[in-house]
Amino acid sequence: MNYNIAVLDGDGIGPEICAGALLVLDKIGQKYRHIFNFSHYLIGGAAIDECGCPLPEKTIKGCLESDSVLLGAVGGYKWDNLSGDARPEKGLLGIRKAMGLYSNIRPAKLWKSLAGASPLKPEIVEKGVEITIVRELTGGIYFGKRTSGEEDGVQFATDEEKYTVPEIERIMRVACELSKKRSKRIASVDKANVLETSRLWRKTVHEFAEKYYPDITVEDVLVDNMAMQIVKDPTRFDVVVTSNLFGDILSDEAAQVTGSIGMLASSSLGDGTRGLYEPIHGSAPDIAGKDIANPIATILAAAMMLRDSFNLIEEYNAVERAIKKVLDSGYRTADIYEEGMKKVGCAQMARLIAENI
Repeated sequence: MNYNIAVLDGDGIGPEICAGALLVLDKIGQKYRHIFNFSHYLIGGAAIDECGCPLPEKTIKGCLESDSVLLGAVGGYKWDNLSGDARPEKGLLGIRKAMGLYSNIRPAKLWKSLAGASPLKPEIVEKGVEITIVRELTGGIYFGKRTSGEEDGVQFATDEEKYTVPEIERIMRVACELSKKRSKRIASVDKANVLETSRLWRKTVHEFAEKYYPDITVEDVLVDNMAMQIVKDPTRFDVVVTSNLFGDILSDEAAQVTGSIGMLASSSLGDGTRGLYEPIHGSAPDIAGKDIANPIATILAAAMMLRDSFNLIEEYNAVERAIKKVLDSGYRTADIYEEGMKKVGCAQMARLIAENI
C-alpha cells in the first residue's frame, strides 16, 4: 500500500522528533511492504519566519491532499511577543479547523519499565495505568463569545460556554467506537450539578449511547471527582469522554501520573480517516538542536496514525513492542534517565526502536 503523509516539523525540537518518527515508519514500510511518501510543509514559527504567517495556504492544501498528517511542535521564545493572531500556536488551531478535526484522543499509558517515575503509589502502579481521554476539540468555552468592558467603574470579562446536541453526539460516537475495541466502558466527565451545558452533555451522552451503542456502559463522573481519582487511582478508568475545557486540563493531569510527558502522543480526528497526529509536549526551544529530546511520543503518534487512519493494527503493535523492548533493555533519553541506565540521544533512541521493529 502507498500512503501520503504530510509532515509539519514545526519549531524547536520538532524537526528532530519528526525525523525519528519517519525513520521508524520507513522501517515499518520495509518490513510490511508499505510505501510511505513524506511531504514537508511549514507551520508555526518556521512558517512565520519564511512566509509571514503561521499557517500558509500551501500547508493547508498539502494536508488536505494527504492521507494523514504528522506534526512535531510549534512555538518558542522567539515569537512570544507577537499578537494573538500572528503567534505560532494560531497555526495549530488553524490546521485543526481546516481539516475539520473535532476530537482529540490522548492515551495516558504508564510503561512498566518507567514505573519508578510515576508519582502514584507502587500498589496502584502494579495494576497498570492506561486511560484514554477523548476531548471535544472545537466547541465549548474556548470557542464561545468573548466580551470585556467596564460596568459601574469595574472592569469585567466573560467567556461563553456553549454546546449543541450534534457536537456532543459526534464526540460521543468517537468515544464509543474507541471503547468498542477496548473494555466497552466509558466515563463521561461533566459538571452537571452546576452547569447547564453539562446537564445537556449528560442527557445527550446517555440518550446517544442507549440508542446506538447499547452494549457500552456509561458512567457519569463530576470533573472535580475525576481530577481527584486520576491522582488517587486512575486504574478504574479506561475511555474518558469530556468537553474541551475539562479535557484540556484532565489530559495534562493524566500525562503527569505516567511519569513523563515525553512519552505521550495524541491524535485529532474528524469524520474521515485523515487525522493530525502529534506528541502532547511543546517545542522545548531550550534543548532544540542538542540531540537530547525524547522522540518516543512522536513515534507513538506515528503508530497511532498507522492504527487509526490506515487500519494497520499489526504495524501499530510492532512499534509498541519495539519501544517496550528498547525501554526494557535500559535505554533512556535525558528526560526519563535513571542512574544505572544507558543514556542515549534523540537520534539514537529512534534508531534503536527502528532496529527492533
